[in-house]
Amino acid sequence: MKKRKIPMRKDLITNTMMPKKELVRIVVDKEKNIFVDPTGKKAGRGAYVSLEPEKIQQAKKRRVLENSLGIKISDEFYDELYAYVEHQRARKELFGDK
Repeated sequence: MKKRKIPMRKDLITNTMMPKKELVRIVVDKEKNIFVDPTGKKAGRGAYVSLEPEKIQQAKKRRVLENSLGIKISDEFYDELYAYVEHQRARKELFGDK
């Protein structure tokens, strides 16, 4: 059987290439709205960050997303992102890798 290619993306926080499934995409649309893109397919400028809560705290402290996406990001968005990542990690532990 032929092996499938695994799409790789760069994690903004650690600056390393990782499989796309292990990252979450953050998108800024034309109206400068920022949101989490669980599908990875929404239109707009995107950036990938790790699905580890500790890394999200680092991103908040260093303001990595602001530098990459070129907009001001509120602390509330970082809190929302942290909650999303916590939820995804809990799902992974509960249901395993899919």
